[in-house]
Amino acid sequence: MSDPRVLLVDDEEEMRRSTAQALGLFGLEVDTFSSAEDVLELIGYSFPGVVVSDIRMPGMDGMTLLQRIREVDAEIPVILVTGHGDVQLAVKAMREGVYDFLEKPFTAQHLAAIARRALDRRSLVLENRRLRAVAGKRDDIEARLPGRTQAMVDLRYRLRAIGATDADTLIIGETGVGKEVVARALHDISARADRPLIAINCAALPENLIESELFGHEAGAFPGALRPRYGKFEHGRGGTILLDEIGSLPYDLQAKFLRVLQERVITRLGSNEIVPLDVRFVATSKVDLEAEVAAGRFRADLLYRLNVATLHVPSLAQRKADIPLLFLQLVREAAARYVRNDIDVPPGLITEIAERSWPGNVRELRNAADRLVLGLDPKPDEAQAPAERQRLSDKVAAYERGIIASALAAHGGSLRPVYELLGISRKTLYEKMQKYGLDKKIQILDDDYAL
Repeated sequence: MSDPRVLLVDDEEEMRRSTAQALGLFGLEVDTFSSAEDVLELIGYSFPGVVVSDIRMPGMDGMTLLQRIREVDAEIPVILVTGHGDVQLAVKAMREGVYDFLEKPFTAQHLAAIARRALDRRSLVLENRRLRAVAGKRDDIEARLPGRTQAMVDLRYRLRAIGATDADTLIIGETGVGKEVVARALHDISARADRPLIAINCAALPENLIESELFGHEAGAFPGALRPRYGKFEHGRGGTILLDEIGSLPYDLQAKFLRVLQERVITRLGSNEIVPLDVRFVATSKVDLEAEVAAGRFRADLLYRLNVATLHVPSLAQRKADIPLLFLQLVREAAARYVRNDIDVPPGLITEIAERSWPGNVRELRNAADRLVLGLDPKPDEAQAPAERQRLSDKVAAYERGIIASALAAHGGSLRPVYELLGISRKTLYEKMQKYGLDKKIQILDDDYAL
């Protein structure tokens, strides 16, 4: 899907076909879908098109699809269509960021005009992103994977290096650290960015249909198989296959998957025909796969073949210095997502957030940001006693001193990498070093400042 196109979603086949034909007469390339779930597999940060969707559909409806698309990229234009003339629904859709809202019946000319404007806008957004990257400004990878700790700097460096290749990649990290975000970023900076990213949750595949889901089947391959069907692997040809929680793949199926990895071919159930498979595989795991191999639950040869390249996504406990800035970014994103005014986060809350344990990692931190924006969590009492405010101020100062001291020690007193890492000017760094009594040769011996 390298060319700009319209993804049209409608559960009514006749409406879907007639609308696609009409848009085609106006020179638009259209792909049609009967369910919203299928569209999400094609949506990514580099997606060059627009989405036109009916609102009222079985399964995932148009409003939910809008929300899911905005979670991937809030600047993908979505045009919603309804046959019910629901004014309140239209207002709600506009507030949640829909590009436009149409009521049935509509003319093909009207829809085509809106779709063309949306495609032009999307093209401009992608071009601006490309120009910012060329100009050396803060790129999309840093925006999606923010953090100034060395662990995150190393992750972004390795991701960029691996992304330019076709190497199969294993992404390791605890629950909630953002493994799927890393996988999507890896796909979006690869040469396959304009092709599908097919995400497969290995833990959620129905055991009795798992082979059919992955490899596809021919008509009559098993009871109930009335027509041939592409599997997930074949559906992702030319793109990237994301195998989420690969450790959950049944042991007997791991051997068949190993053959796919080695030979890049599949055979549908009920067929002897070999189908070539041009895909890149990315797998994630929250468990130690080497331990799974030792326990006999995961094949050693599959592990060695899969982890051609490995990315380790750090937990928040491993990058505590990133938590304050990350939380503020998540608050800004939540405010934009829920169409709320910017939230002024009190210093006391920032300190509390930084000191708290986050076993759910970024996912849990994002939930906290959402609750704050929605007013579900109370802010610290602004009318507290002056002594309490002073203690909070002291804690914030101690935390800031600890970050600077750690950075100075890590870089052997060299100032340039410190102020670049912290995102401040050289003058600001000097002023803060004077304020906290720090010098270039500092060595952290006091546990109070250790991060």
